[in-house]
Amino acid sequence: MADPMRIRANMVDGKVEVKVLMAHEMETGQRKDSKGATIPAWFIQSVTASHNGKTVLDAQWGPAVSKNPFLSFRFAGGKPGEKVSVTWTDNKGEKRTDEATIS
Repeated sequence: MADPMRIRANMVDGKVEVKVLMAHEMETGQRKDSKGATIPAWFIQSVTASHNGKTVLDAQWGPAVSKNPFLSFRFAGGKPGEKVSVTWTDNKGEKRTDEATIS
């Protein structure tokens, strides 16, 4: 299983600002190793964030996103003490879900 995401969710100007740092290698499938063999593609394909069971972000990514990607977004309707959940799925079928409490 991948390392936990680092998630912060804070109230900013009446909206919830979420900042996420994801630990993932994000291989493009175009690099070669020291023997000249192509390193297989391995990247996050989808990211979903939810609050109170409602999806507030749904993103589709590809191999052009950098290693250990950072994501920041805002949404309305959250309150301090509530939870925000972020889930990613990669092209190998691995999945990670973590959550943070809005402060």
